[in-house]
Amino acid sequence: MKNITVRPAGALDCRGMADLLNDVIKIGGTTAYVTPFSTEMMKAKVKEPGTVWHVAETDAGEIVGFQWLERNPDLDKNSMSIATFTKVGATGLGIGSKLFDVTRKAAIDLGYTYIHAIIRADNDSGLTYYQSRGFEDVQRLRSQKLDDGTIVDKIVKRYRL
Repeated sequence: MKNITVRPAGALDCRGMADLLNDVIKIGGTTAYVTPFSTEMMKAKVKEPGTVWHVAETDAGEIVGFQWLERNPDLDKNSMSIATFTKVGATGLGIGSKLFDVTRKAAIDLGYTYIHAIIRADNDSGLTYYQSRGFEDVQRLRSQKLDDGTIVDKIVKRYRL
C-alpha cells in the first residue's frame, strides 16, 4: 500500500468513512454496529461535542482507516472510549498503529488519563489490535444486545495514558 498519512477528520471525509464502515458492517462479526451509516449519519457523529476523529489515507486521498474518541457516560470523567475501523482487506498494514499514535497523543493533550475500548468478545482481530497497543482487560459484559437483536459478550479494555 502507498504511503499512509493520518490527519484530523472532517465533514468531507464522512462519505468515505461511512462507505468503509458499511463494508465492515456488511461482513459482520467485528463491530457492534449492525445498521449501515449514511453520509449524513456519519456527519452527525463527527460533529458530536467532545469527539476526536482521525482518518488514515493514501497519497491519492483514499480513506483506508479511521479512529475516534468519544465520551462515554458509563466511564469516569478522565476516560474516553475509542473505536477503530480499517478498510476491508487492509488490516495488518500498520494503519491502526499510525492512527493510534495520533489519537493517543490527542487524548494526552486533552488531559485524559485512560482510553477504553469496548469490543465484541468474538472480534479476535479487534481484541488482538487493542492488546498489541497495550490495552488491558478490565471487564467482560455478558449478553449484550445489538440493534438487530444479536446477543454477544463484550470485553472492556483500558489503556493508561
